Amino acid sequence: MRRVATPPRPNWRATVNRYGIDFDTPGGKPYWDESVCYELNVAEIDDLEQAAQTVHDLCLELVDEIVSDEMWHLFDLPESFIPMVVRSWREEAPSIYGRFDFAFGTGGPPKLLEYNADTPTSLIEAAVAQWFWLKDIDSMGHQFNSIHERLIESWKRQAPVTGRRIAFTGLSNHPEDLATVEYLRDTAIQAGLETRLLDIGDIGHDSRRGGFIDARDGSALPCVFKLYPWEWMLKERYGALLSASPTVWVEPPWKSLLSDKGILPLLWERHPDCPYLLPATFEKPDWDHVAKPRHGREGANIEIVRDGRVTHRTEGPYSTGESVFQAWHPLPSFQGRYPVMGCWIVDDVACGLGIREDDGPVTRDRSQFIPHRMIRI
Repeated sequence: MRRVATPPRPNWRATVNRYGIDFDTPGGKPYWDESVCYELNVAEIDDLEQAAQTVHDLCLELVDEIVSDEMWHLFDLPESFIPMVVRSWREEAPSIYGRFDFAFGTGGPPKLLEYNADTPTSLIEAAVAQWFWLKDIDSMGHQFNSIHERLIESWKRQAPVTGRRIAFTGLSNHPEDLATVEYLRDTAIQAGLETRLLDIGDIGHDSRRGGFIDARDGSALPCVFKLYPWEWMLKERYGALLSASPTVWVEPPWKSLLSDKGILPLLWERHPDCPYLLPATFEKPDWDHVAKPRHGREGANIEIVRDGRVTHRTEGPYSTGESVFQAWHPLPSFQGRYPVMGCWIVDDVACGLGIREDDGPVTRDRSQFIPHRMIRI
């Protein structure tokens, strides 16, 4: 694996803007950076694919254990929501996608850092923007990327459960989220589904019908894709009414278990010999570690502790919640940049890679996205 300079396309900014990628990082650097790319050989891609698929399968086994053994004391879930989680798992409520973040690149197997199971972003960059970048610079080039095609097929396959009418919702005042919602909506349209777009604040509840509605026109919402975390939804004023509603939610309620970083110590306890997992615990250890809020996002409120001393800390809104502790594993450094490998799962299949990098050891919300290509050697 190597990081190499690549000449940007003359119209690169206008091109990526068409996909909804139009924001800069603090300091004015473009979030999308095609002045460099990462090159990985076939064996390295195979390693990442196998790691993502293996850990995904272990996660599904863990959910089944949690539900079967009623391990609810390990999760901060309202009692009223638990039957909804159980029902969604036992009825195989559809999951469309998720993203594993791995440390990888300088020898040794990929090591899981976290699972973005419920509301992963950087999807457009991974599925579309870097694919067209590759075809523009090398029409015969290869990439670990079948995300777009699998999304369309997934909507088709899940249609008997989700129905053919799906509302897509998120925070319309958040450009990155809105672009992701619109992209996923487009894949559903290409799958032949009927869709509508609405802000999360436009979802209402009809007490007479006992279901959620589009507050703009009063129409029922039989299925909703939400780019909005379950732990936030449960705190909304309608949160207590979720379990009594017939609405099908994508991602489903059982994904709320996997979006909790509490799965990191649970996975480690069950599979300490798995080459893709790092030691993790619920209790603060005496070895070098990274403290992570259980529901933290985008690298916020992370602490790196080495030799008993905090060597790096990030700010954010998750300072009051519980944390888990994962063994410190250094990210590889390429010319002073630290990449994280985001491996995408669509419809239970590992199918793509998106790389984010930063000049520090923690990947944040505005860390840059760098395209990749696969080389055959």
